[in-house]
Amino acid sequence: MKAVAIQRFGSPEGLTVTDLPDPVPAAGQVLIATGAIGVGGVDAVIRRGTVTGPGFAEGHVPGSEVAGTVTAVGHGVDPSWTGRRVWAFTGLGGGYAEQALAPVEEILPLPADLSDADAVTLGSSGVVAHFALAHAHFTAGESVLVRGAAGSLGVMTVQLAARGGAGAVAVTTSSAERGDRLRGLGATHVLDRAGDGDGPGSYDVVIDVVAGADLPSFVDRLGPNGRMVAVGIVGGYPPADFGARLLAAFRKSVSFATFSADTVRVSDRQTVRAEQFAAAARGELRSVVHEVLPLEQAPLAHRKMDAGEVFGRIVLTP
Repeated sequence: MKAVAIQRFGSPEGLTVTDLPDPVPAAGQVLIATGAIGVGGVDAVIRRGTVTGPGFAEGHVPGSEVAGTVTAVGHGVDPSWTGRRVWAFTGLGGGYAEQALAPVEEILPLPADLSDADAVTLGSSGVVAHFALAHAHFTAGESVLVRGAAGSLGVMTVQLAARGGAGAVAVTTSSAERGDRLRGLGATHVLDRAGDGDGPGSYDVVIDVVAGADLPSFVDRLGPNGRMVAVGIVGGYPPADFGARLLAAFRKSVSFATFSADTVRVSDRQTVRAEQFAAAARGELRSVVHEVLPLEQAPLAHRKMDAGEVFGRIVLTP
């Protein structure tokens, strides 16, 4: 089968089309003929080498979510899955391919009215946004700042905060045009990347997709009892001493946390995901697909992400 692998960590040019043996599902797994492959921020972080580990050697196939049709099942899996159209979480790799393996507990049947491309745009980002707001103990009436709102995770956080009755939903983004699009999704205030603009003076909740060197300045924007939750590091790691800003605001009782969906039970993730897929099929949530590209153009997709050109999510198709 055709796949895209990381032959050199660093720039997008390290992504190379390769031929791999057709995968065979092990016990508890399904094999999926991919119809759409989500290109996520975590893929870029892994490709750059920001996150390292034994699972990320040269030859690693990135991609964590796909949608398509189940073509085979492993031992112990109900054979009735075969032929069904599903969304699937493949883990931290394996998705950039014509065929992908996934644990049966990490697949979900798709509504007939939801496309494969929409499914991989919503599938992970919607769940992370939902539980990140819960992790921040967000309640109706509170002000929310979404830092790095133009990606699929930011887009979903804006929509869910607005649907949850936020008193204000501020966003950081790179242009007025993007700000207008985010207003159409529920944003009430548009700020530049530094956080300057017409927003409130402080926030009850900050959901941060970016991290990086400027994270401490956003800690400063928390109001009394404010909570910041970092859900990504697309801008790299924050300064090692950023916690000093929390201690400097000691009397405001502000807090900082990280959030990964890995800490949420699979059954809970799947319940929320099914609800969001149904809401999207009804037109109540919007999937924002920036562009659909063929699988072999994965390097172009990553160049666009690195250049900050993507609004929503790029989707690859075999």
